[in-house]
Amino acid sequence: MTSIFPTAQDAESAFYDALERADLDAMMAVWADDEEIVCVHPGWPRLTGQDQVREGWRRIFKGPRMRVQVSQQVAVSAMMVAVHSVHETVTLAGEKGTRGPVVATNVYLRTAAGWRMIAHHGSLVPGEPQAPRDAPQTLH
Repeated sequence: MTSIFPTAQDAESAFYDALERADLDAMMAVWADDEEIVCVHPGWPRLTGQDQVREGWRRIFKGPRMRVQVSQQVAVSAMMVAVHSVHETVTLAGEKGTRGPVVATNVYLRTAAGWRMIAHHGSLVPGEPQAPRDAPQTLH
């Protein structure tokens, strides 16, 4: 059954829920069924289309489970598109302390199937301490 997200905020909540649960099917249910989708994880190349985006999340979900605290949301929306800018603070399972913050931009499009993500771009906040060299470099 396909998930219906009546608002962009519902899609965003489902996105972060799927991220924390490392649930690939739930994650991809948030994304538009379109080859023009774009995803950029911190330090990664741009991923485009369903196959690359799915593979990127699959690789991330193979790593340690994470808890993501979202804060400082700035949302701009219109009838058909919404852009959310947030700070993500990540805690990896089995690790003390947090990673980030990451500034993420999430773009949602209103489709016939409800609101869907069409772009996610995460960047490290300039001037913030980096993770130790021996630590995994993927923050989300």
